[in-house]
Amino acid sequence: MKIRDTEIRLLQGDITDLKIDAIVNAANNKLVMGGGVAGVIKQKGGQVIEDEALKQGPIQIGEAVFTKAGKLGCKYVIHAATMDFSFKTDEIKIRNSTRSSLELAENLKITSIAFPALGCGTGGFPYLAAAKIMAQEVFRHLRDGKSCLKEIIFCLYDKKAMEIFEKGAIKYLNHIKEVLQYGPFITVDAIIECGGNKIVIIERTNPPFGWALPGGFVDYGESLENAVIREAKEETGLELKELHQFHTYSDPQRDPRFHTVGVVFYAKASGLPKAGDDAASLKLVPLDEISKMEFAFDHKKILEDYIKFKNNIF
Repeated sequence: MKIRDTEIRLLQGDITDLKIDAIVNAANNKLVMGGGVAGVIKQKGGQVIEDEALKQGPIQIGEAVFTKAGKLGCKYVIHAATMDFSFKTDEIKIRNSTRSSLELAENLKITSIAFPALGCGTGGFPYLAAAKIMAQEVFRHLRDGKSCLKEIIFCLYDKKAMEIFEKGAIKYLNHIKEVLQYGPFITVDAIIECGGNKIVIIERTNPPFGWALPGGFVDYGESLENAVIREAKEETGLELKELHQFHTYSDPQRDPRFHTVGVVFYAKASGLPKAGDDAASLKLVPLDEISKMEFAFDHKKILEDYIKFKNNIF
C-alpha cells in the first residue's frame, strides 16, 4: 500500500538480509547488543556495529541513534531503545522508538527503512498491539509532512507474526487511508452575544450560501477552543470571552458538503464586529427574530436550541 509517495510493505524473513538504506534494531538503552535481533545484527555485521553504538550510549528509552552497518547489506543500523535492562517495554516506549527512528531516517535523508516488531521479542509485547502502534506512527509521520522515505518495510521472521502485522499494520493503515480520511470532519461554531440580547451572524461567501454562525473547520493539531476563537476573530474581528461549550451536532445530513460533526460554543464579546474572511457581511440579530430567518446548515436548529437553553427548557 502507499501513503503519499511512500510504499509500505510487509516481508517475511531475516531483516539482516535486506539490502536497503537502514534497518532498525530494537535496542536496550545502553546499546549493548546481546540476543534477539541485536545479536543477529552483531553476528552478521560484525563487532564494529556494537563498538560504534556503545560510544553513543546510554540513551533515553524511546530515543534512537545510528551506526554504520559493517558487513550487512544495508547502509545504516538505527538503534531504537525500546527498553532498559529490566527488559520491560510498553506502548509509550514503542511509540517513541518508532517515531525517533523515522525522524532519524529523515535526518539521514535515506529512502528506505525496515522495522522488526519492536518490543515483541525480549520485551514480550503483544504483536497486534505493536503493529497498530507502529502503523499509527508511520501514518502520523507521513501525514505531517513531505518525507524522503520512499519505502517502509515491516519485516517479520515467522509466518504467525507476519499474519498479525498484515492485520494490525497493513490492513489497519488501509482502513485509515480508505475509510477514516473521508470523515467525519470536525467543525466549530460560535454563538456570540454582543450588544445586549443580540447575536452575531455572518453571510457566507462560499457555498453553502446564506446566513450562518461564525465558524469553520478545526485544523490538525488545534484544540476546539482555539479553533472557535480563531474562526470568530477571522470572520467577525471579535475577541471572545466567557467561552463555554454548548452542544455537539452530528446528523450526517447537517452539512451538504461532507459528513461533519459540529461543536457549538457560546460566548460574549464587546466592540464593533466587522466582516472578515469567508463573510460577505454580518449583522447583529435579536434572538426573538431568529424564527423569521433562514440559515445555512442546521444553524437555525442550533439557535432554536440555544433560545430554549436560555429559557431553561433545553
